[in-house]
Amino acid sequence: MKVEILGVGVNKITKGEVLGHVKTYLNSDKPHFIVTPNPEFLVAAQYDQEFKEILNKADLSIPDGFGLMLAASYLKNPLPERITGTDLVYDIARICQEMGKSIYLLGAQPEIAAKAAQGLLKLYPNLKIAGYESGYRTRFYFKLPDLLLLAKINRVKPDVLLVAFGAGKQEKWIDQNLNKLPSLRIAIGIGGAFDFISGQVKRSPKIIQHVGLEWFWRLITQPWRFNRIWTATWRFSKLVRKSKKR
Repeated sequence: MKVEILGVGVNKITKGEVLGHVKTYLNSDKPHFIVTPNPEFLVAAQYDQEFKEILNKADLSIPDGFGLMLAASYLKNPLPERITGTDLVYDIARICQEMGKSIYLLGAQPEIAAKAAQGLLKLYPNLKIAGYESGYRTRFYFKLPDLLLLAKINRVKPDVLLVAFGAGKQEKWIDQNLNKLPSLRIAIGIGGAFDFISGQVKRSPKIIQHVGLEWFWRLITQPWRFNRIWTATWRFSKLVRKSKKR
């Protein structure tokens, strides 16, 4: 079952059920696409029909954002729990270690994917890291063209691909390339999770996460994110209120 919020379906699912799906997907013979929508995703999807369609055709849509919990309750169709993309990465890594499956980390700034891989190995020393590659482009660093990148990933044949290109870009890239990566069983866009896992960015304390004030923590610690925080709070809530009136 799904809750529809601003035209995007989000699965009514618990974390335990999600992990059950992950194990099933890893034992299957075809690829699966998991998305982790949050309020910022849903606002962007109002102005990007391609992005909205990709979110709606994913195999699993996981509520990553306290705002989605509030919106679903406001729409009288509550979600059972919030499941953050970062926490899900840790769970997938643990399951992959248990099942002998491999992970490839793709995206983020130079060296961050490598540091995130090291962070996962500290927790799960027997985890198979098939490889990692930055997705960042600057004047001095150019990311691999897609054809070379796909060839590099296919050489190591990972079971799971974690993509951190940012909202929208990562989902579109996965949608365009998933069928070109035959070894994959799970592909998931995980936004800024590598920054947290690598230690580059400090996560908010658990109590702040629990009460849904991560946006306030980020506003204090990362004030340059003001526009994104404004989108995920005020603009999102305004759109949800309008949608209920309609």
